[in-house]
Amino acid sequence: MEEATRLARKLSALADLGLERLDVSPITTDAVRIDGRTYRVTCKRPAMGTFVSVTALSRSQDRAEEAIGLAFQEMDRLIKLFNRYDGASAVSYLNREGVLESAPPEVFTVVSRALFYHELSRGAFDISVKPLVDLFTDSFGRERPVEPSQEQMVEALGLVGSGNIELSRRAIAFRREGMGVTLDGIAKGFIVDRVAESLGGQGLENLLINAGGDIRTAGTKEEKQPWTVAVQDPTKNGEFPDVIHLSDGAVATSGNYEVYFDRQRTFHHIVSSRTGRSPNLNASVSVVAPNSMAADALATTAFVMEPDDGLAFIDALRGCECLIIDKDGRELKSKRWKSADHPRTEKAGA
Repeated sequence: MEEATRLARKLSALADLGLERLDVSPITTDAVRIDGRTYRVTCKRPAMGTFVSVTALSRSQDRAEEAIGLAFQEMDRLIKLFNRYDGASAVSYLNREGVLESAPPEVFTVVSRALFYHELSRGAFDISVKPLVDLFTDSFGRERPVEPSQEQMVEALGLVGSGNIELSRRAIAFRREGMGVTLDGIAKGFIVDRVAESLGGQGLENLLINAGGDIRTAGTKEEKQPWTVAVQDPTKNGEFPDVIHLSDGAVATSGNYEVYFDRQRTFHHIVSSRTGRSPNLNASVSVVAPNSMAADALATTAFVMEPDDGLAFIDALRGCECLIIDKDGRELKSKRWKSADHPRTEKAGA
C-alpha cells in the first residue's frame, strides 16, 4: 500500500511536469539590503509542478517586487497556453483535433524549435512521444499496475515520429490520426526565458531564476561575482556532484530520479522515440547553454543518448557544455565544462 501511494504521488508529479496545474498561491518574498544602495530581493511561488523563484538585485525593493510580480503574470499566461491537460488550451486542442490553425505565436515557436532539435539530434529529441507517455500513465496508474504489452507498445510507437508534424505559416498539423505532443522537455525552458525577458524589460539586469532546476541568470550577484549554481545529485544524498559559475546563460538538468511509473523505476518520464522505453544508461544530464529553452531541450536529448554519444553531441555545439552522470555514478564532463573553484554556499540547485 505504501509503495502504491508513492507511485500515485509520482504519477501526480508527472501530470505537473505536463503543466497541468496553474497554482496561483501567494508569492513569498524575502528582501535584504546588501549595501547602501542595493537590495537583494527573492520572490518564490509554486508553478509547473515545482517552485519558481526569482532573485534580483535592485536599488528599489518595491520596484523589484513589482517587476517580479508582472513576470509571474506572464508565466501564468504561458502555462495556460501549454497546459495539455486543459481542454481549452492550444496544445490540448492540437492533440485532440490533430490540427491547430492560427496557433498562438508562443506555441508555434516552441513546436518549431522542437522540430529543429529533433533534426539536430537525428531524432533523439522527439515531442511526439505522448502516445507512449499516455500508455505508461494508463498502465501503471491502475489499481493493479501492469506493464504495457508488446502489442500496445508497437501500436503506440506507430503514432510516434516528429517527422509527421507539419508546420505551415502559423498552422500546426499531424499527418497521422492519433498522434499527440508533449512539450515537457522544452516548454518550461521557454517559459523561464520569457520570465527573464520580462524582468530585463523592466530594468532588472542582475537576476537568477530557478524553476525546479531550470536556471537562467543575467548579470552578477553581490560584489560583481557570477551566480553560483550547484548540480543536482541524482542519488539525493545531499551532496552536489559539481558547482559552476554562471553570469549570462542557463543550465538545465534531466534525470530519471524525479518521476517514475513502476516500482523498479524502469519506466520514467523521459521516453525514447526509437525504442518506446525510458533510457536507463544515464542518471542525470546537466547542460549549460545560452538560454533555458536550449538547455532544457539539449539536456533531454543527451539523456536519451548513450553517455559517450551524449557527450560528443554536446561537445559539437557552440556555446554549450554538459556534465553527465551515468547509471553507475561515472561522471563525464564535456571539453568546455568548467567547475567553480568556490565554497559550496549560497547556491541555486540545477
